[in-house]
Amino acid sequence: MKTMLKIALIAAAALTALGTSAQEFPAKDKNITIVVPFAAGGPTDRVARDLAEALRKPLGTTVVVDNTSGAGSSIGTARVARATPDGYTLLLNHIGMSTMPALYRKLPFSVPNDFEYLGMVNEVPMTLIARPTMPANNFKELNTWIHQNKGKINLGNAGLGAASHLCGLMFQNAMKVDMTPVPYKGTAPAITDLIGGQIDLLCDQTTNTTGQIESKKVKAYAVTTSKRLTTPALKDLPTLAESGLKDFDVTIWHGLYAPKGTPAAVQKKINDALKIALKDPDFIKKQEGLGAVVVTDHRVEGAEHKKFVLSEIEKWGAVIKAAGTYAD
Repeated sequence: MKTMLKIALIAAAALTALGTSAQEFPAKDKNITIVVPFAAGGPTDRVARDLAEALRKPLGTTVVVDNTSGAGSSIGTARVARATPDGYTLLLNHIGMSTMPALYRKLPFSVPNDFEYLGMVNEVPMTLIARPTMPANNFKELNTWIHQNKGKINLGNAGLGAASHLCGLMFQNAMKVDMTPVPYKGTAPAITDLIGGQIDLLCDQTTNTTGQIESKKVKAYAVTTSKRLTTPALKDLPTLAESGLKDFDVTIWHGLYAPKGTPAAVQKKINDALKIALKDPDFIKKQEGLGAVVVTDHRVEGAEHKKFVLSEIEKWGAVIKAAGTYAD
């Protein structure tokens, strides 16, 4: 009888501790870390640092960013999957969450099963650009040029799994024309070679291309969103969908995640803070400066964001499989 009472008391104490832990989250003397699975200074890193600042006040504690880059974001993502599920280690990742399952034959984690989905943060449009010496002056002329130069077109990208790589795959599929992929170690060298005429085409985020378009260092033909953009430098560009590539819609989104098993009460506190952060005028202004659109629809809810990611896994899996692209 005494043994059973002792076990019951221990169990009650454990449940009380768990409840208290969730109620006290986050502890004011303990930082929350957002792991960014890319190098410092890139678009995802900038989004994370803006978000960390916007989350600080609603969470009531310091939020820091830690970069763990490599292997197309899989190293940093694996780090969070293995982290203690207490809400103090989070992941900010982009569309790579939906492409890694198809790009990599073996992953040390399951995207659908090893994370708690906390909500979507933003979407970044993309643009189709070309070398400044490209003879085509609009998408109709570019379409003709592409079909006249089959087998001779160089399509740049910032590396396997990069936004530009994914958009390029989608563009080739839509055009039904094979192009020679030219991978670079990042967007900067790809754009440098595009300006220099070493490659013909590039599809990349507005965060990387708007300045080049404004300065007329490259030729711009279209945006990849379903609707035209309102950004002054891009507002006159048609969408690829209205240019003839039906249903073409590619944006680079970012979402926030926690390790599987993070208590529901902790998830709710983070999600509540995220909703406040996404309405922060300073955060919105910073995102607009990056050419990004802050998400305000149902995908800010964890469950809805997960549904969206699962649909993206299916979408990109088909594209990547058709291209025969993968990494070990």
